[in-house]
Amino acid sequence: MTMPETQAPWPARDALRITGVRAIVTAPGGVPLVVVRIDTSEPGLYGLGCATFTQRFHAVAAAVERHLAPMVIGRHPADIEDIGRMLHFSSYWRGGPVHNNALSGIDQALWDIAGKRLGVPVYELLGGRVRAAAAVYTGARGGGIEESVERAAALAEQGYRYLRLQSASPGLGAYGADGAAGGYPGSPYPDGWDVGHYLRTAPRLFARAREVLGDEINLLHDAHNRLTPKEAVVLARSLEPYRLFFLEDPLAPEYLDRLPEVRAAAPVPIASGELVASVTDAARLITSGSVDYLRLHVSAVGGLTPVRKLAALCELTGVRTAWHGPPDVSPVGAAANITLDVTSPAFGIQEQHVYPETVDEVFPGTLRAVDGYITPSDRPGWGIDLDERAARRYPPRTHLHERWAARVRRPDGGIEAP
Repeated sequence: MTMPETQAPWPARDALRITGVRAIVTAPGGVPLVVVRIDTSEPGLYGLGCATFTQRFHAVAAAVERHLAPMVIGRHPADIEDIGRMLHFSSYWRGGPVHNNALSGIDQALWDIAGKRLGVPVYELLGGRVRAAAAVYTGARGGGIEESVERAAALAEQGYRYLRLQSASPGLGAYGADGAAGGYPGSPYPDGWDVGHYLRTAPRLFARAREVLGDEINLLHDAHNRLTPKEAVVLARSLEPYRLFFLEDPLAPEYLDRLPEVRAAAPVPIASGELVASVTDAARLITSGSVDYLRLHVSAVGGLTPVRKLAALCELTGVRTAWHGPPDVSPVGAAANITLDVTSPAFGIQEQHVYPETVDEVFPGTLRAVDGYITPSDRPGWGIDLDERAARRYPPRTHLHERWAARVRRPDGGIEAP
């Protein structure tokens, strides 16, 4: 007898079943966010999970509703590990950010349901907290060195002890700060990004920051995957006098096999993994000696279930965690990040995005930092809800980052990694 697709290979202990799976796309902060909602046969019991791949949100929503939902409906929501493995292998050619974000939305929604069924926050299902709250860093950026440092000083006054500094470059290709159109006149592409200018000015930014902020503030910097291995070493050595907490993502993912040699030559800690889109690639970063801080977009590798295993591997190898937390992580995903932070001894630091108030309207319970720390919700599940009526007031559109990334070129006109 052929078993129905949605029937588990063993009998469930009760009649609770998944009855619906759908993707909700909304942009209350201007960035398209994808959230998966899983409904169950118990009235009022549902879960939410973050599936945000903001540059390809249509593809993720289609993957959730057209491909994965039919395999999940009818299953018991407690079978989180089995459902995740089944969905992972279901595409045959597995992995990639579209499939993994779709899988993450389902995985995190199932954890939300698990917490709600038992009336406890998800962190209690993972063994409980090992710290009260997670220290966070946020970004200080400006149109020039002085403006960036002024903004950093203002954030320090608000209680932040970890600050990521970025400063603009000529042209439109600078990461983390506005550029200036026509920055390279006479070049084939005058709005380009020049690595030589970047390598010369980045140390000046941190020299000025130490003068103004002193030694007690922890400083971070993001190279945003743009450098060759040799350029990354040059940058890291030039920043040594300013005692960075870490240098983030110096190499493009295509060159991550060279990261161990960069880390060995760099006198500052290295954080990487933002553009990694598989659990196995993330595990190799840990075991190959490539990173001091593992920095993943949690939904891009499949959600809470696989990433808690990576956090355990970090604990066993002396690597720290620093999960990606930009505007394109929904408040649901941010709550999952904080849950990982407070339950793992390997926690290092957490990136924080300060959401506009419109996000709280759509996502009641959105977590906020107080004095540089975020405390997890003590409500059942993630403690975050989604007001679908409010969500419809903020329809998504093609994200500006998607268009910006396609325009990043060198002054000679060659395409540059964003």
